[in-house]
Amino acid sequence: MTPVYERILVPTDGRGPSTNAVRHAVGLAETYDATVHAVFVIDTSTSWLTVSKSEVHDTLWEVGRKASEQALQGVETAAADAGVDLVTEVLEGTPAAAILAYAAENDVDLVVMGTHGHPEIERRLLGSVTQKVAGNADVPVMTVSDATERSD
Repeated sequence: MTPVYERILVPTDGRGPSTNAVRHAVGLAETYDATVHAVFVIDTSTSWLTVSKSEVHDTLWEVGRKASEQALQGVETAAADAGVDLVTEVLEGTPAAAILAYAAENDVDLVVMGTHGHPEIERRLLGSVTQKVAGNADVPVMTVSDATERSD
């Protein structure tokens, strides 16, 4: 049975690996006549801070809002150029949890995410958002590595 994708979720932070994932998501949306759902997650979890959440929430939100505008603008351009329907949303919270919740609430069929290639020690200490989503999603997750950006 051939998969049918109607709603493709692509989380983005506007950097290289996620912009590469955006290209893949938009290409798949063209092929399947699907809608791309692009999300940017402002990490307001602040679990690593020693100050209270209320002291930094507004600052994190403002910095994240500015970054989200830039990141989502790239997706808007790619989708418009391809004639693909697009839904964008800025989320807040712990990135993996926010992405998984969005996927479930919006009945997405596929999640397309970039891999950042963090050093092994950082991945072991902090975990990877992509790993957490892939390991806990109820739908397929396509990972797009940095290597697919490079030309030979």
